[in-house]
Amino acid sequence: MNDKKAVPPQHQDHQPGRESEMTPAPDYHPRYKGSDRLKGKVAVISGGDSGIGRAVSVAMAREGAKVLILYLDEHEDAKKTQELVKAEGSEAELLAGDIGSEAFCKQAIAKAMDRFGRIDILVNNAAEQHTVSSLEELTEEQLTRTFRTNIFSQFFLTKAALPHMECGASIINCTSITAYKGHTTLLDYSATKGAILTFTRSLSQLLAKKGIRVNAVAPGPIWTPLIPASFDPEKVSKHGTDTPLGRPGQPNEVASCFVFLACEDASYITGQVLHPNGGDMVGS
Repeated sequence: MNDKKAVPPQHQDHQPGRESEMTPAPDYHPRYKGSDRLKGKVAVISGGDSGIGRAVSVAMAREGAKVLILYLDEHEDAKKTQELVKAEGSEAELLAGDIGSEAFCKQAIAKAMDRFGRIDILVNNAAEQHTVSSLEELTEEQLTRTFRTNIFSQFFLTKAALPHMECGASIINCTSITAYKGHTTLLDYSATKGAILTFTRSLSQLLAKKGIRVNAVAPGPIWTPLIPASFDPEKVSKHGTDTPLGRPGQPNEVASCFVFLACEDASYITGQVLHPNGGDMVGS
């Protein structure tokens, strides 16, 4: 946990990346014993197959939640996460598809209701990112794709889930430190993360009267499949070493934020953002 040694250089050609190909493997195991904080709850988690999504799936399962895991096409990673959830004594369903499609998001929520009969927690986590060296290099195709995956999907999934969510339910969106600091080579990604921040704040006000809380988590440099799938090997080897803690974070160091925001411990918190980022000071 406190090892400041950089990760080995590596690269993947597939977005959003596969956890099974990473060295070393990210740490997704919860760092604490469960205490039934989410017992009887059902969570829908986009991008739940790997990285932060896997860690959130396992952590919520340890607290008693049943999980629907949405993912693109990383079948091996998804099956592994399903096994990990079951090992926690809970249940997990898998559904592969493109969350940038509103039709798929409707299908996902329908599956959650058909399988579990309720939705208490929605985790909008899935994302993709692509580097560019200049604005001129950013194509219309990439811009549209990044916005569809990262922010349109959050509108689509939330819109489909809301009719099934009752007072006490929780929506947690994954934004990023880039929403606050920007990023010179992740122009479209950073813009979507800023949009997620304002979406979170606006939606929290809209749903407050219904008793549905809406919050966000803004991770810093975390060791997830997106990193080797986005950057060159040299950049990967230095990932997170410029933080005050001097290392990249692990997915399980972020997952606890999602669990906290989902449970009754955070019953008076809405419209807020948690910052597991290794010590970088950013605006709230």
